[in-house]
Amino acid sequence: MRATVERSHLLKSLNHVHRVVERRNTIPILGNVLLRAVAGLTLKATDLDLEVTESVPAEVGQPGATTVPAHILYDIVRKLPDGAEVSLDTGDGARLEVKAGRSRFSLQVLPEADFPELTAGDFPTRFTLAAAALKTLIERTQFAISTEETRYYLNGIYLHLITVDGNPMLRAVATDGHRLAQTQLAAPEGAAGMTGVIVPRKTVGELQKLVETPDADVLLEISDTKIRATLDGVVLTSKLIDGTFPDYMRVIPEGNDKVLKVDNEQFRSAVDRVSTVSSERGRAVKLALSDGRVELSVNNPDSGSATEEVIADYPADPLEIGFNSRYLLDVADQLQGETAEFRFADPGSPTLIQEDETGDTLYVLMPMRV
Repeated sequence: MRATVERSHLLKSLNHVHRVVERRNTIPILGNVLLRAVAGLTLKATDLDLEVTESVPAEVGQPGATTVPAHILYDIVRKLPDGAEVSLDTGDGARLEVKAGRSRFSLQVLPEADFPELTAGDFPTRFTLAAAALKTLIERTQFAISTEETRYYLNGIYLHLITVDGNPMLRAVATDGHRLAQTQLAAPEGAAGMTGVIVPRKTVGELQKLVETPDADVLLEISDTKIRATLDGVVLTSKLIDGTFPDYMRVIPEGNDKVLKVDNEQFRSAVDRVSTVSSERGRAVKLALSDGRVELSVNNPDSGSATEEVIADYPADPLEIGFNSRYLLDVADQLQGETAEFRFADPGSPTLIQEDETGDTLYVLMPMRV
């Protein structure tokens, strides 16, 4: 194999594919990126659950393929000067010679034949979504994905179709048992008949990095076991989580009649300030609600205490309730409007948080004892 490629193109592609490769691998070939030169240069990386493929323009002197350590190649290309032309040459096949200007590198290779393929199979559901829309679905729910491996079915975003007021909607939900995030948009053409799927946390993170061009479109293809996303020459294929997402609708409170409306930025800043003295383990902040105001307080025996008052619209009976300050900040960061609307029942029941009643996004927080 012999090919020449511009450094910026190679770096952009390696930036996408090398992230899939785990730093520690018991199978050596999984630490490598596959380079295949035909009409251009195609790069592929996989961890056996997730696979990313991308093609970049290149001058191919001799077609061929090989695999080299992904993170080493990425670091080499990253450190080369802007505008450099990178030459990739396998010569006799024992090593890959990487040349750019006066720099020369000789990297160990493993044969292309050993590189695993993530067999895609058929994708019965296919639809196109604006990159900005997919980015919104991810960003508004991603923070609530569970990291608890024993409850593996919560380690991703549940993507499914649901009918709201007679209209089909594509809904994304994530929960870790302490908080729940839900957002939705009008179901795109072609999504009809889609089965509900759980997209793994790592795949969600890679998708988020790919949808940085807001005016681009993403082709999503979904089967019972895999999801494939195609955007700007990048193809990401991933296994889905094989599990059943819980009936999250049972968690969303409906009878919460104590309504607090507060300026979101003022509230967020106040939570951030008083939580400075909270313990790393507890992170508890108490909200004392009364007519026209909400008082936030933190009491940490090891470091001190803090209080701050925020003007609010709260016509209901006084209420004291505690939350994890980190969870409150995560929700406040996602609210797009100026006003945050909290709906309470009592100090021990789940709280509903929205921008307003008509929005497509809602959050549920479980309270803490304070």
